[in-house]
Amino acid sequence: MSTASLDGPLARTVRGARMARGLSTAQLAGRSGVSRAMISRIERAEAQPTAALLGRLSGALGMTLSELIAEAEGDGRRLVRAREQSVWTDPETGYARRAVSPPGAFVQLVDVRLPPGARVAFPAEAYTFLEQLIWVLRGRLHFHHGEDEHELAPGDCLQLGPPAPCTYHNRTARPCRYLVAVSRRAG
Repeated sequence: MSTASLDGPLARTVRGARMARGLSTAQLAGRSGVSRAMISRIERAEAQPTAALLGRLSGALGMTLSELIAEAEGDGRRLVRAREQSVWTDPETGYARRAVSPPGAFVQLVDVRLPPGARVAFPAEAYTFLEQLIWVLRGRLHFHHGEDEHELAPGDCLQLGPPAPCTYHNRTARPCRYLVAVSRRAG
């Protein structure tokens, strides 16, 4: 599934998640720091949200970014062939995330490609409910997790600690590819 084909389902998913939680657009705006106008545009599929914006919305809705996108794709399959895995691309940075695991899986695997020079930041709220591992497959990833900085090379694997603002940055002239494994925190 391409990014463009996710626009409508993603709009319906954001609106549905907001309404299921009994939140007005103003309340979601207050929780997420995203303007009411932008939330309305996203819910009408008039705006393609960035990765950072979706991270803020998903955190405010009590969901992971992967859950939000998986719900937009949702069809209950247990097997997703490589050619069927959806790819969502951030219109601002070119950051591309491929949902490798079937929608709704307990452990979510996400294959990320970060273009040269790209930087993507997520607020701590996007990680409130998560355990997360980052495994670099190709290139170098400069990663900030709160006050901690990590320079990750191919084969390096980092387990994230308690929720903190995160920034993924590819400071090189070559693409960076990494796998993120995500699961909900126990308890």
